[in-house]
Amino acid sequence: QLVESGGGLVQPGGSLRLSCVASGVRLDYYKIGWFRQAPGKERTGVSCISERGGSKKYNDSVKGRFTISRDNAKNTVYLQMDDLQPEDTAIYFCAATNQLLNLCIPGNYDHWGQGTQVTISS
Repeated sequence: QLVESGGGLVQPGGSLRLSCVASGVRLDYYKIGWFRQAPGKERTGVSCISERGGSKKYNDSVKGRFTISRDNAKNTVYLQMDDLQPEDTAIYFCAATNQLLNLCIPGNYDHWGQGTQVTISS
């Protein structure tokens, strides 16, 4: 089971750190991705990280603003989000996969959390 936390309402330019905690499974066996879905839009990849953190991928829209990391000892993956903008408003999901390729697309991921709402507004 994956559980996201850390969402909330912040002003443009603000920061949030999302956490994805796994229970009942060792997270270091999986690639982990962060995805987001805005109202009326498809779910898209935000950032993905390989099992040991050696490979990280970012959507172009968040490069330089978001940072993905993992602490396998804590069974947790983080998404640090800085300089947030209104277009970042969405529900953010974390997901896990055993697939060989680190493709940061929803179809590559098997196990999903329930999501956490991120709202950027002044």
